[in-house]
Amino acid sequence: MSDATYPPLDTLKPVANDVWIVDGPLIRFGPPLLRMPFSTRMTVVGLPGGLFVHSPTPLTDMLRRQIAAIGAPRWIVGPNRIHYWWISQWHDAFPDAAVYLAPRVREQAGARIDFDCLALDRSEGYPWDGGIATLPVAGRYMTEVVFFHRSSRTLIVTDLIENFEPDKLPSRWMRMLTWLGGVRDPDGSMPRDMRTTFTDRAALKAAIEMMLDWNPERVILAHGRWYPRDGAAELRRAFRWLLG
Repeated sequence: MSDATYPPLDTLKPVANDVWIVDGPLIRFGPPLLRMPFSTRMTVVGLPGGLFVHSPTPLTDMLRRQIAAIGAPRWIVGPNRIHYWWISQWHDAFPDAAVYLAPRVREQAGARIDFDCLALDRSEGYPWDGGIATLPVAGRYMTEVVFFHRSSRTLIVTDLIENFEPDKLPSRWMRMLTWLGGVRDPDGSMPRDMRTTFTDRAALKAAIEMMLDWNPERVILAHGRWYPRDGAAELRRAFRWLLG
């Protein structure tokens, strides 16, 4: 098995004009007997007003110096209820940055987020509206907020698509689980268990169709291999179970 992460870790990697990713450490997530290793990924977008930081990974000293070289974080975003762990670290380092949380993040985080935050629960009315479109996608378990950087045609999702590469998984059992779950590369998609929590299929389909209307060139996701090209085609493939 190769390294389950995407090194080099904790370093800015340019993917488009004013767009960077940071590949972070491995975490383990899931029921006790089925915990899987998840690679992590943050996205940073440069806007005229400062940096938009999506789903933060750990802030190392080296990464902090790299961030300082491209701008100042102004908005730190927790895009769904299970992507919040390192937000407090970034808030401590950049207290002037506003923190925006998707619905139920504070409930999930508990005392880990004990400072004032703003709601990330609508499609407009944000200071980044000029450069980034915002789309909440509501499900019974969680709302994930999706973003589209207009000038680079970059779609940023979190868990709506997961795409685990088999060679980066430690066992045949986990390779089988990801296949059964619909999240194994090259055919990553929304996890099958998550699909059952989006009971308003018409609303979910409308959200995916809006993303397709944006015609993304690339799709960045938090877990597994992301899509540097043919973004709209990958999006349509990943949601063919919904689109028909």
